[in-house]
Amino acid sequence: MTWEDPSHKDQDTNCFGDNDPIDVCEIGSKVCSRGDVIQVKVLGVLGLLDEGEMDWKIIAINTDDPEADKFNDIEDVRKYKPGYLEATVEWLRSYKVPDGKPENQFGFNGEFKNQAFAIDVIKNTHDYWKDMIHKKAESGEIQCKNVLVRESPFCCGQDEASTIVNSVPSLGESAPISSEVDVWHFLKK
Repeated sequence: MTWEDPSHKDQDTNCFGDNDPIDVCEIGSKVCSRGDVIQVKVLGVLGLLDEGEMDWKIIAINTDDPEADKFNDIEDVRKYKPGYLEATVEWLRSYKVPDGKPENQFGFNGEFKNQAFAIDVIKNTHDYWKDMIHKKAESGEIQCKNVLVRESPFCCGQDEASTIVNSVPSLGESAPISSEVDVWHFLKK
């Protein structure tokens, strides 16, 4: 687990964390479904500044991908998928503009950092998560109740966890999907 601590100021970008886990952009050929758990090989990282908050984007490839063996660092993405990283930056820069938000900015002038840097980001944000789950960092509205981290003050038993899960109201009927989701937005540069 990782957590971008909103009270921690990144020394390279001078931005605070966005209070979320780090994001992973998997570049393999298989489209995964939301919630899929896969093993990936970390290749690099992009430092997105989302409304002034640090929002790391790890670039990785599924270890089961047929081409995974030839990808070992961010430069391999440039070599074997030319233009991919640049297209990713452009999409991340403007994807919130149709919602009326400003373009996102980037740390390091939009340059991707290598695998070693990315692994350091993962290790650091894992340490922030450990601090949160052990009550050494303020978690805000994040609920840290869990059944797996035994030494955490938030650890609870299976019965308590089942009671919490069962107390959540059912989803009910699905609302109709608005036709607005079918509207395309185009950005001019």
